[in-house]
Amino acid sequence: MRFMIIRKADPETEAGLMPSEELMSAMGEYNKEMAEAGVLLMGDGLRASSFGARVEFAGGSPTVTDGPFTESKELIAGFSIIEVASKAEAVEWVRGWPVLDGGGSARIELRQLFEPEDFATENLSE
Repeated sequence: MRFMIIRKADPETEAGLMPSEELMSAMGEYNKEMAEAGVLLMGDGLRASSFGARVEFAGGSPTVTDGPFTESKELIAGFSIIEVASKAEAVEWVRGWPVLDGGGSARIELRQLFEPEDFATENLSE
C-alpha cells in the first residue's frame, strides 16, 4: 500500500522561511530512517504558494489564479510517498515525524494512493 504523507502549510512555510539547520538535520534523519527501512519512495518540500498558481475549471473552461493563496490551512508545504503493509504502519511512521517541525505543532495528513488493481481491468488498458 502506498500512502502520501502531507505536511500542511503554516504561516512560516507560506512566508518562505527556510527550516533551521536543526530541523533540516532532524528531517534528514527521519527520511534516512524511512529510506533504510525501504518504505520511502520519494519526498520533497514545496515552495510557498506565492510561487504557484491555481487552475479551476467551470463549464470546461480554465481560470488561472496566481498565488499566494490566503487559506494556508488548506495548503501543502511538502509531501512524502511511502510504501508500507498497512495504514497502521503508515500511521506509525507519521508518529515519528520530527517534533521540531512547526514548533511542535505541524499538521500532517495521511492519504492512501490508488493502486492499479483498484480499478477494473478494462479501464487499465485504455
